[in-house]
Amino acid sequence: MAFIISLLIFFLVLVLTSIRQVNQYERGVKFLLGRYLRTVEPGWRIVWPIFQSMHKVDIRVKAVDVPNQDAITKDNVSVNVNAVLYYKVALADKAVLEVENFYYAVSQMAQTTMRDVVGAVSLDELLANRDQVSNRIQEIIDKATDPWGIKVVSVDLKHIELPKDMQRTIAKQAEAERERRAVIIKAEGEVIAAENLAKAAKTLSASDGALHLRTLQSINDISSDQSNTLVFAVPLEILRAFESKNKK
Repeated sequence: MAFIISLLIFFLVLVLTSIRQVNQYERGVKFLLGRYLRTVEPGWRIVWPIFQSMHKVDIRVKAVDVPNQDAITKDNVSVNVNAVLYYKVALADKAVLEVENFYYAVSQMAQTTMRDVVGAVSLDELLANRDQVSNRIQEIIDKATDPWGIKVVSVDLKHIELPKDMQRTIAKQAEAERERRAVIIKAEGEVIAAENLAKAAKTLSASDGALHLRTLQSINDISSDQSNTLVFAVPLEILRAFESKNKK
């Protein structure tokens, strides 16, 4: 009787010590005598000592901070870039069986891919189409990590650092572009003003006495400010009127 009780106690302790908890954000890769058995879902699972083992894999989205990488663009400009990569484990069994350390492997893959993609575009393309470059990096890494059961969610280029002399050159180009646009806008404004003045002059010359009335209005506007010195100019219409009277 005592032997049976001892056996039951031993079996109960063995069962309790064999229970493994797999959390909701994890998957368990179970092995039997060193061979892959199956992938277990969240919950309490029995893993018999000696015969079985289990490796738990976190399937949440992870962020990899890709460190600064020195790269040379297609037009031979040296740049320093860094990025952040987001990925998650899609197949826990492959992440354990196909690669030793998938976190380290993804980080190294991201660094080499980022240098290669940056080297395949010009500096202007890199600065103007950052999203497209990021998408290209994501596609390459995602395809390369498929055998590892990894799904790359996104890649974002965080910072692109240029050499000091290149920064000064770009700043000068931007300043020259702003000046060019200012000159064009000013010239367009002068053209519009000249057209409006020509239309106004044509309208005034077509109406008798219009120029005289416009002159009187201008004099009235100027005389409202006592600090102004007014020099009165006799309109040509009045002079012509006197000339025609003298001829008579």
